[in-house]
Formats: sequence, C-alpha cells, structure tokens
Amino acid sequence: TPPPYYSCSHQQKKPSMLRRNARERKEYLYRKQLQASERETFQKKKKIREALSAGKPVPTELRELEANVRREMSLEDDRTAVAPDERDIDDEYRRAGEEDPKIFLTTCRDPSSRLVQFAKELKLVFPNCQRMNRGAYVIKDLVAGCRASGVTDLIVLHETRGRPDGMVISHLPYGPTAFFGISNCVMRHDLGDVPTMSLAFPHLVFTNFSTKIGERFMSILKYLFPVPKPDSRRVVSFTNKEDQISFRHHVYKKEGHNQVELRELGPRFELRPYQLLLGSVEMAAHADTEWSLRPYMNTSRKRKHL
Repeated sequence: TPPPYYSCSHQQKKPSMLRRNARERKEYLYRKQLQASERETFQKKKKIREALSAGKPVPTELRELEANVRREMSLEDDRTAVAPDERDIDDEYRRAGEEDPKIFLTTCRDPSSRLVQFAKELKLVFPNCQRMNRGAYVIKDLVAGCRASGVTDLIVLHETRGRPDGMVISHLPYGPTAFFGISNCVMRHDLGDVPTMSLAFPHLVFTNFSTKIGERFMSILKYLFPVPKPDSRRVVSFTNKEDQISFRHHVYKKEGHNQVELRELGPRFELRPYQLLLGSVEMAAHADTEWSLRPYMNTSRKRKHL
C-alpha cells in the first residue's frame, strides 16, 4: 500500500511551489560555486604564505595576484584563516544530528523475490525507514513525493537476474547522490540461526576512510542513521579495504567483566562506490559529477580512492 503522503506527487503543483523549488536549487548551486571559489583562493594564499615563510620567491603564476592576496591575508583572523571545508558546514547536512533522518526505500521495476526480501531486511537496518513497492512509478514522481513529505534520503535497489547488485542513495532535496555496486550479498535467512532484529538506534563504526572522497562517502552513509543512545547494544560497521566497503550488522551482550558476546544480525554485503553526483537522482543526466571511478586507467590498480 503506498504511504499516505505519496499521493501528493501526482497532484498538480502550484506555480509558486515550482518557482520556489527552482529558486532554492539555484541558491544552493550558487553557494557551492562560492565554496569552490573560496577553496581555490585559499590554496593560492597557502602557496604564497609558504613561499614567504621559507624565504623563497612567489611562484610565477601568482605574482600578479600577490598584492591582492597579501591585502586579504592582512585582514584575516583565526576564524577566516582556515580552509572553507573546515570553516563551513556543508548545507547538504546542516540539520544532521538535530533531526532524525527519514528514509524512503524502493527497488527497480518488476523486482525478483530475492530483491524484495533484501529490501525488507534493509528496511529493518535503517531506523525511520519506509519501504514501498516500485510498481509503475517513475523516479521523478518518487523524488517529488519524497520532497513534499520531508524525506531526507531516497534509496533505490537494483538487481541482475535475481542478484542484488546496485544501490543508489540520494540525499534530498538537492543531493548528493551516491552510486554503489553490491557484491557477496548474504541475507538473514542464509546466515542460519540469527537473533531477533533489534529496533534500537545502532552505534556506527567506520574504518579506514582517510581520503577526502572517503570522508564524503562516510558522511553519506553516516547520516542515514539517527543518533543512538549510549546503552544501545546494536552495532553497524562499515570497513573499507581497497575501496571495498564491508557492511556488517551485530548485536552484543556483556557476559562478564572482560567478556562480550557478539552475534551477527545480517544482512552482510560489500559496497563498491563508483560515482558521486552533485544533485538528486532525477537530475543524473544533468548534474555535475563530483567523483567517478576510472577503473580502466593505467594507474587504477595503484590508486586507493577511499
């Protein structure tokens, strides 16, 4: 049964609402462009500052800008003299931690029974998650309905011949959108004797996300979960090894002073990120690509992106 809020996606939107959405989107893109410009200016200031402190001549490409950059450097204080990424909180997740995320989960069209089962198990993994059968709905209508109801993240699962092999996580209202490949998927009923799924908010464990892109994907995954209580016994872990993210889901129980019993809840699978877009999922054809995996380059085996 479709959720009660979803009927609004098929209603005719008022022109004022369409204009407001277009205006907010333009304002968001403008802020992102300003952030990129500030980052470029900060790098120039950093090169000039390093050259002056080392007693070396200013690089040739920066000599024309040296006077203006020095004037700006003289006006900086402790708050403005840091990188834009460290000074500003990204607008995409400005309310993270203040309000619990609201997740909408669906699949590709005509899903197999195994993909439907995988979607049901993922619904139990993410708190505050609502699952809906895809039916004949198009992505544009799904995103419109999610935006109207205040959904923070849209997750779409894909498959090939009954095997789950793709996941799309789109943060709303304006992105980003992360694309993952799924492999080695093992569901709860394949694990054998598993305990009942806990509904407590889980603690999160992220391992080996050290690069800028790795931290970006870590934020996308981290903000799918609300803030847990300190006494929660549920743990969700994301472990990166050679750009393969292993997902594991456990519950633990203390047996004694130094003994802890760890039991897997499932499901388990591997995620392989391959694209990150600056926009929501329905804008994929026109959104800017923030990062994309290049597996066929000569140095691709040597690179570790996350």
